[in-house]
Order: sequence, then C-alpha cells, then structure tokens
Amino acid sequence: MKEILCFGEALIDFHALASADAHSPPAFLPHAGGAPANVAVAVARLGGPAAFVGMLGRDMFGDLLLQQFTDAGVDTTHVARTDAANTALAFVSHDAHGERSFSFYRPPSADLLFRDSDFDASAFDAAGIFHACSNSLTEAAIAEATLSGMARARQANALVSFDMNLRPALWPRNLDPAPRLWDALAAADVIKLSSEELDFLAAPLGGEQAVIERLWQHRAKLLLVTHGADPLRWFTPQHCGNLPTFMVRAVDTSAAGDAFVGGLLYSLDAAGIGAERLQAATADSAQRDAWLRFACACGALAVTRAGAFAAMPTLAEVQAFLETPA
Repeated sequence: MKEILCFGEALIDFHALASADAHSPPAFLPHAGGAPANVAVAVARLGGPAAFVGMLGRDMFGDLLLQQFTDAGVDTTHVARTDAANTALAFVSHDAHGERSFSFYRPPSADLLFRDSDFDASAFDAAGIFHACSNSLTEAAIAEATLSGMARARQANALVSFDMNLRPALWPRNLDPAPRLWDALAAADVIKLSSEELDFLAAPLGGEQAVIERLWQHRAKLLLVTHGADPLRWFTPQHCGNLPTFMVRAVDTSAAGDAFVGGLLYSLDAAGIGAERLQAATADSAQRDAWLRFACACGALAVTRAGAFAAMPTLAEVQAFLETPA
C-alpha cells in the first residue's frame, strides 16, 4: 500500500459532560480531532499507512495531538510546529441523538499558518492518495497552500480526495465560500458531500443535477453523498445508485463522515486504485459496493463511541461488524 496523506486542520474538541446538577458549571473533556486529522487516524487504525501534513502550535494541545497521532500509528514526519499561534480549539455539545454542534476558537490558529513552502516535497514521493477538506480554505493563504498540495499530489500521480465538510462558522461573514470550494472540487478525483452541502452548491445553480454535471467537467470520477442514517448515494460519470447504511445507536456523530472517508480511502489504497484506475474500478459494481459498505461500517461504528480519534474502529472490529447478522 502507498501512503495516504491527510492535509490541513488538527484541533482539540472539548466535549461537554453531563452536569451533576443544574447549578454546576459546565465541564468539558478534551478529544483530539480535526476532519483530515480524523481521516488519517481512521486509516491508521485500520492498519493502513497514513500520514498527517499540517501545522501544530508549540503548546500543550499541539503536544497532545502529536502524541495521539503517534499512538494511533500516523506518520508525523511532515508535521510543522509554530510559536506564532496556538492550536485550534472547538467546544462540542450533543443532543439526545448524538448530533453535535460546534463553537470554534479559530482563527487565529496554527493550522491556518501552513504555507506551500512548508510542504516537504518528499512527502509526495510515496503518496498514493492526498486528502483535504474545506476547513483549510477559509483564508486566502491557507487556501492557496491547500490547492497547491492537491496540485503537487496530481503531479505525483496520487489520487486526490476532498470532503467538503463545510462549517459556515469558520468562514468570514462577508466571504462567499463557493469560489474556493469549486476550486478544490475541480481538483479532486473522489468527492464526499453531505446532502446539506449538495443543497448549498445546488442553490445558485438551479439544482443538484447541475452540480453533478459540473463536477464531471473536471477530474471527479466518484461522488458520494451522505445523509446520516439514510442510504448513501453514489455517482460516477456513467452510473448512480444508493446503498443502505447500518442502523446503530448513535452516541456521538462527530467523526462519522471522517471514519467513512478513512474506510473508503483505505479500501482504495489496499486495492491499488489510483486516479488512473478509479473510473474503471468503480464500474465493477461488486467491488464498488464492497468498498462503500466497508466505509459505511466504519462510519456506523464511529458514531457508537465518543470522541474523534478515539472513535475510529480497527480492521478487526469492522470485519466483525460486517459479519454480524442484521
């Protein structure tokens, strides 16, 4: 297997704990997280070769993230550190169904200070897949670095993956995210959207079919659209369909999409599927459905546990889950 490089945001999620009584102050438990960081850990927990590329603060939370990456088996050779800003924080609360809401303390934060010059060119030599999300597009300089990383990956013949993972609270209020989002979408081979994100892209274009047709005009060969426990929708330039998800009791949905993406990228990498082979590989329905079912199982297991890094399942756990009678 080739290395899966996950680029961008790494932060600490502070999860709200149940108060002892109505008069107690709120308490929070720190969990390592950040969408692309979660994907790296998801791949590593499955036994795949994963590396994280990004910037961490030289602070206690940067140290915590670096240690937890190492504990999970993620290669941190290409992680940069800075004294110019602290590691980003997010405070997370959950409703009765495990659905989360975020309060972000970013910017300024260390991950936003990564620049193209911080990339280690050797990181792309062994890369089979490069993965990013929109949280590293929210400011011009980090957006430039993200798009440069995607271009470097293409030049190295790596497959490029993009999970939109749109968090409006992270974007300046007077800035329309769409142009930068489309720059990244145009650079990706595999794209994952939530149904809400597809609606966001579709609104100015007149409908979701216009979004899908626009994606096919660029590099995209596989589009995946998730909507919680509803069936997964998949699209290729020639075909489309849906796949049932797994019914589980959700405790924390924070890392569901990242676990799903990690499972998919692990499967593609294990099968030796790069950008050039992706379209032909996804035309094999049995193979495609097996990869997507595996990814859905990863996402389902993740929501049954609290946290992000801590929620990612092992390969043995996913295989056992898939073998369990419905």
